[in-house]
Amino acid sequence: MDLGIAGRRALVSAASKGLGRGCAGALAAAGVDLVICARGTDALERTAAELAERHGVSVTPVVADITRAEDRARVLAAAEGADILVTNAGGPPPGLWSDWTREDFLRALDANMLTPIALMQALLPGMIARGWGRVVNITSASVRAPIDVLGLSNTARTGLTGFVAGTARQVAGSGVTINNLLPGMHATDRAVALDQGAAHAQGIGVDEAKKARAATIPAGRYGTAEEFGATCAFLCSVHAGYIVGQNILIDGGSTNLTV
Repeated sequence: MDLGIAGRRALVSAASKGLGRGCAGALAAAGVDLVICARGTDALERTAAELAERHGVSVTPVVADITRAEDRARVLAAAEGADILVTNAGGPPPGLWSDWTREDFLRALDANMLTPIALMQALLPGMIARGWGRVVNITSASVRAPIDVLGLSNTARTGLTGFVAGTARQVAGSGVTINNLLPGMHATDRAVALDQGAAHAQGIGVDEAKKARAATIPAGRYGTAEEFGATCAFLCSVHAGYIVGQNILIDGGSTNLTV
């Protein structure tokens, strides 16, 4: 399917690996020029070079901690005029409600709520003025079904979901859509960290912990960054203009909900 977005320009954050890279790769394959950012120089520059060579698009890497205002300003300057925004940030660590301090919550809010909002506030006016735009926020399945050990993530990402719910309806009439993608377990560094945490807590090996978790997923496996990215690219396409303010689960059937 031709997504109809060749020649568009996208900003994808945390795009050097994992789900962010999956999204960047799918957009590049659709002919979208990219600005990508991440904190790690080597992985980011390697990803930029690989995507540019493979897909023949322009890929501009910006090494940045997107949660810092000064770094965010540099990223936004490089991405001026972007038609597509994909926000993404690693989730805060798991733990118990009694473990977390005010500072822990503020860090989670900065990374998983306030930074995506700041990026949207910066780029939405231009999209509205041009009459076309796409925003996809990578959040978590936990906003539909909270996960007990991910209280920091539950809190911050649910706040972002509330912001999107209202904002998406306000900008849709200008040809701009905002939607959220809610990943379950995917084969990324985040999954490795969670499996290591489960293995430590249960006194078992990491492979055993991964196998046990995969057995709880109806699809029987972890998702891939590539299939996640393909869904993101579709939401950014000309075919998705009537999808507004939705929270779309990509979790292999793990979240057992009727609505």
